Amino acid sequence: MNFKEYQKLAHLTAVYPTYLAKYYLTLGLTGEAGEVANKIKKEIRDNEPVNEEEIKSELGDVLWYLSELALAYGFNLEEIAKSNIRKLQDRKSRGTLGGSGDHR
Repeated sequence: MNFKEYQKLAHLTAVYPTYLAKYYLTLGLTGEAGEVANKIKKEIRDNEPVNEEEIKSELGDVLWYLSELALAYGFNLEEIAKSNIRKLQDRKSRGTLGGSGDHR
């Protein structure tokens, strides 16, 4: 499966108020990312390995919200992925992968 196929199939399961899409999806994305972080936090706290299937499931939820949020802004995941790789390759070529700031 590629990003275009995923995004098309994932969108078929979308149920949310479209007039609030960008807000709803942003909150959902951060909530699901928080669930991933919370599982990792508990791994540290309890000194027990994280359940990898649970992490995979939560990452899938992150991907769903990311996919829908991208659509809400008129983007597809493939163009986002390509743009991100170009940005990272540029930073690498300029030696600015480390550090901070959006425009390095």
